[in-house]
Amino acid sequence: MASEDEINVLVMVIDVNPIWWGQQTQRDPKFTLSKCLDALMVLANSHLIMARSNKLGIIANLYQESHFLYPSKKWKSGEVLSANGDGKYELLSFANDLLAEELRNLLDRTGQDVKSRILVIKAAEDCTLQYMNFMNVIFAAQKKNILIDACVLDTDSGLLQQACDITGGLYLRIPQKIALTQYLLWVFLPDADQRSQLLLPPPVHVDYRAACFCHRNLIEIGYVCSVCLSIFCNFSPICTTCETAFKMPLPQMAKTKKKKLKTVN
Repeated sequence: MASEDEINVLVMVIDVNPIWWGQQTQRDPKFTLSKCLDALMVLANSHLIMARSNKLGIIANLYQESHFLYPSKKWKSGEVLSANGDGKYELLSFANDLLAEELRNLLDRTGQDVKSRILVIKAAEDCTLQYMNFMNVIFAAQKKNILIDACVLDTDSGLLQQACDITGGLYLRIPQKIALTQYLLWVFLPDADQRSQLLLPPPVHVDYRAACFCHRNLIEIGYVCSVCLSIFCNFSPICTTCETAFKMPLPQMAKTKKKKLKTVN
């Protein structure tokens, strides 16, 4: 049983790429961004009512920008509308004044047991331009004992597979998008302790190949810059990332053996 001082923080990162969602709507009008958000709200509300000490954060990712959807500064400024009187607002909706700063400070508190995890809702394909930054996030989460879960809506993600495997999270590619709500509640609502008692999907094979910085292809053997650790599939005398010039060893010339002169008596 969880103690009263135990705080369980769930941060959801939602991919709201408009190009991918526009194409998805054309392929399947039954599964739109609005339907996806409805399923995530079910998960968010379910997490909040599991325990009074549960905390929530929601981040929307758009291209290379991220925005906090919840908690929002509007809660502090009083711009949020009040309850509608049906009794559900106070219990199920986001009726607290937790701000993003408080969420970050929460992870550094001492004297309390804090369990944190990140759920990434992936829609569009991976962007290898952010490979180095993403790997830094993975190792930072591992150091803080923060689980990274991945709910993939389309093509598999090698980066998220690595993130889930390194941090001990769960990776799941949704077989049927229309059943997103059921998968979220079944797989991603339970925390790490509860998952050990459930029958969950088996782990996937993790592709640990790195993406080269020159062509953004996954490679098994390549060249690594000794300064910035950038990876390249082809050798270059100058690193295109940090512009470090490498000293190339000159080929050694074959030493010619001196012929000994023979003296004739």
